[in-house]
Amino acid sequence: MEQQELVKLSDKQRELIEKLGVIMEKTGWSPASSRVHALLTVADRFELTFDEIREALNLSKSATSNALSFLQRLSVVEYITKPGDRKRYFRITADRVMDHLRERLKNIEELHQVLKEVIQQRTTKTVEYNEQLREDYSFCEFFVQKCKKIFQEWEKKKS
Repeated sequence: MEQQELVKLSDKQRELIEKLGVIMEKTGWSPASSRVHALLTVADRFELTFDEIREALNLSKSATSNALSFLQRLSVVEYITKPGDRKRYFRITADRVMDHLRERLKNIEELHQVLKEVIQQRTTKTVEYNEQLREDYSFCEFFVQKCKKIFQEWEKKKS
């Protein structure tokens, strides 16, 4: 059986994994999922086995498995196999930051629509709070419109 090469990470790569991990945690991901995604983004090799991921991040088998399952459910990580090798190799999917941001924008659009419904059913007795909700609604509308224009401009620039 072939000896698996350890994933070697420089101090700078480890620092970047931590920075990216913290950012992803702020979006609601677990620390393990955040670090696995960051590792797959930062590592010199873009396809890593389960054991390589586990060892590089010093995670338990359970934490590694849960993190990879979560990331696969979100379609941000996928695995491939190689002929003659029973291992699964995990990698970031072709969907990138742009797709993630588009998904976030869609979430904000949904929030915008629900805020509209909330405002319509609110009691008139909470004037100050209702005004805050209307401002939030207005900002979401503004934000969505601007973001859509940014995506359009980016696509145009790429062409």
